Amino acid sequence: MRQARITGVGHAVPERVVTNDDLAKLMDTSDEWITERSGVKERHHVSNDEETGASDLGVQAAEIAMEMAGVSPRDIDLIVFATISSDYFLPGSAVMVQEKMGMRHVGAFDVRAACSGFVYGLSIADQFIRTGMHDNILLVGAEIQSVALKFTTEHRNLAVLFGDGAGAVILQPSHDDSGVLSTHLHSEGSHLKDLWLPAPGSKYRPFNSKELIDKDLHVPHMNGREVFKNAVIRFPEVIQEALDYNGLTLNDVALIIPHQANYRISQAVAKRLGVGMDKMYSNIHKYGNTTAASIPIAMSEAYAEGKISPGDIVILAAFGSGFTWASAAIRW
Repeated sequence: MRQARITGVGHAVPERVVTNDDLAKLMDTSDEWITERSGVKERHHVSNDEETGASDLGVQAAEIAMEMAGVSPRDIDLIVFATISSDYFLPGSAVMVQEKMGMRHVGAFDVRAACSGFVYGLSIADQFIRTGMHDNILLVGAEIQSVALKFTTEHRNLAVLFGDGAGAVILQPSHDDSGVLSTHLHSEGSHLKDLWLPAPGSKYRPFNSKELIDKDLHVPHMNGREVFKNAVIRFPEVIQEALDYNGLTLNDVALIIPHQANYRISQAVAKRLGVGMDKMYSNIHKYGNTTAASIPIAMSEAYAEGKISPGDIVILAAFGSGFTWASAAIRW
């Protein structure tokens, strides 16, 4: 059976940079407080006077990835878009990418697995290529999260973490031993209220009640302690699962690209694995947590920095809302 390989990567972020000092003017916080707890120094947010959606950043990232892969919009035969902040409640952002890029009437759908969305999407795209159904798949992870945040002291634990951005990859059939070796997906819904955005949703009557807004149900909420505790367990587990499945050890791995949730989490995971931070790619200081976009943005930057070479074993790992967690082993 053939396997899928990544032939193009790209990323895009809004021009507007929001520093920790900028946030300190809006809430009771400081650069020291944010950096110590998360590792974030700055993040990119869309401008308040522009109607930029997740699909717009997705298109920008896709154009870069397609140029690298040497494919045109007309070559794409499937679009998978990972996001929890689609342009509209419905339809999904994938169909907007299809229209904006002048693609054929190909299949296009969104994946809503939060921070694990990109790896979930990679697993889906890999299966389509393995079965021979598609040959040129565009996979995007994109988020516009700043518009859903409340920049107040009460909500600072989330407001200081998240940024906007997009990453994209092109997947095509491999003609050698390179490609996606395996993917591993997990969930534990009993933790859904530890990191969630309750409204709007079909459980609420009426759907658009002012009461939902007054109760802050329209903004995300997080139990940071529970998220941290579970993340530092699940990240190493799912990374080891990918290694064991493929008969690999950490010595075989050139780079681990984790979801950029929190630098302290990455440090704790590296310690549990017994590896240095030089093997755990991190760019959270520049972008914050961009949820489904964080892994493809990091992958794009790591490639541009020469940290990934042909033949390298790269491990992707994610953990987030749901709880969901996932990993992928790739031979570049």
